[in-house]
Amino acid sequence: MIPLFHDFTDATVLIFGGGPVGARKARRFAREARVVVVSPAFVETDFGDSELVRAAPDPGEVDGWLERHEPALVVAATDDEAVNDAIVDAAQARNVLVNRADRAGGREPGSVVVPATVEERPVTVAIGTGGTAPALSKYLRKDLEETLAGAGEMATLLGELRRELKARSVPQHRRRQLVTSVVEDSTVWTALRTGTTKPRQVIDDVIADELVSGGESP
Repeated sequence: MIPLFHDFTDATVLIFGGGPVGARKARRFAREARVVVVSPAFVETDFGDSELVRAAPDPGEVDGWLERHEPALVVAATDDEAVNDAIVDAAQARNVLVNRADRAGGREPGSVVVPATVEERPVTVAIGTGGTAPALSKYLRKDLEETLAGAGEMATLLGELRRELKARSVPQHRRRQLVTSVVEDSTVWTALRTGTTKPRQVIDDVIADELVSGGESP
């Protein structure tokens, strides 16, 4: 499988299943999409900002739910294999992305896996093990949380820096060198992670030193 990022803003995600897995998926997608959860019972209390519909569609009724809601993604998270099979079949027939939560390993064409993620917005890192080792994904996610500390602010500051260098007509190859020097400078990361110094001031100092060493005007 090839990892991709998908923007679900203003899209609908239709989830079948009101158990812990369905709730976890709902909380995650509700941060961006309109989420509808269909289940005869909801054993969890937190489904994020989702619409909960109490219903128990049989396999023959699943396609009607897709027709009514026109989702961008369907999640099959029920404890009924026949219903989950019908969800996958209906999604494939309509060329809709589908995530089947009751199987690991091999996937049907057009299906997607929702990976573990670590976020330092706007930076997002996804972790996948092909559905073979969820415990490993969880372990790596915790490890990466420390590694990514400060990465979100770094990304924002680098975006500002790139625009400023471009406005000053700094050549593209030189902009790339300067931005790389900031990313690799330990003093910048220390400022981001400790808050003892303003990160932007440290970045400006790094750029000034780089320009002077290159015989350019800071």
